[in-house]
Amino acid sequence: MKNYDLIIIGGGPAGLAAGLYAGRARISTLIIEKQKNGGQIVITSEIENYPGCLEDETGPSLIDRMVKQTEKFGVDHVFDTVTDMDLSGKEKILHCLHEDYSAKAVIIAAGANPVQIGCPGEIELSGKGVSYCATCDAAFFEDFEVYVVGGGDAAVEEAMYLTKFARKVTIIHRRNELRAAKSIQEKAFANPKLDFMWDTVVQEIRGDGLVESMVVKNVKTGELTEIFADEDDGTFGVFVFIGFKPTTEVFRGHVGMDEKGYILTDQDMHTDVPGVFAAGDIRQKSLRQVVTACADGAIAAVQAGKYIEEM
Repeated sequence: MKNYDLIIIGGGPAGLAAGLYAGRARISTLIIEKQKNGGQIVITSEIENYPGCLEDETGPSLIDRMVKQTEKFGVDHVFDTVTDMDLSGKEKILHCLHEDYSAKAVIIAAGANPVQIGCPGEIELSGKGVSYCATCDAAFFEDFEVYVVGGGDAAVEEAMYLTKFARKVTIIHRRNELRAAKSIQEKAFANPKLDFMWDTVVQEIRGDGLVESMVVKNVKTGELTEIFADEDDGTFGVFVFIGFKPTTEVFRGHVGMDEKGYILTDQDMHTDVPGVFAAGDIRQKSLRQVVTACADGAIAAVQAGKYIEEM
């Protein structure tokens, strides 16, 4: 079993920021990442809203620099999957597929993933017209047409945000009425740039390098319709807001969560288990962005360092 002062679960922006702060504090640190560093950001082709990002910054380029920063300060990295754990004692034990690890403190930064439509073309055109974040990508659709999939609070609020950029926004909802709160609905119906496509689901998204058309189905009549991009535009946006799913299944029963599975923390990233912290999209919070994930990671690392010192 390999021993560290601190183990960070997740190699996205929150985990890497935590690793940077821990490494600079000379804390023996390991970052465990399941697949590839970066989390959701690695599918982002352009980044403009992270302070100080370079011109033509991409998700992979930003993450690559973050990883190199952590390595510069002695942080170890391993690709492995946490399968079980014992967080109750002073020494936290993590059981992974390939090896077991122990640490005095743990930061959970395993992230969350947007719920996908699950239709053909969605994955292939993600970051090429298909988006799951209006705050990240709205500016790329200035004066374009945009479609928003979903009918809850987040979908309607994000659709209204998108009207600040797009010339027209259409909400596609599988039911004949929105699920969003009445106060949000009233604002949406009063917005002249918002349109609605009821009783409809997206069957397929098509395009060669960019979204060019979309096939939708009326759930009541079964009728299929293909929506094409305006000839002058050549593309349109498809924003999917049908929910997020935190990557917390393996942590269930080990730390406190809300009803949706997000880990509960205080403002200093403490969970209800001493020596266990959470950072980034995996915790209950109001804004899930790279900048807030990094802030969470920095706070979690500083607090973990204090915890380790007090031990």
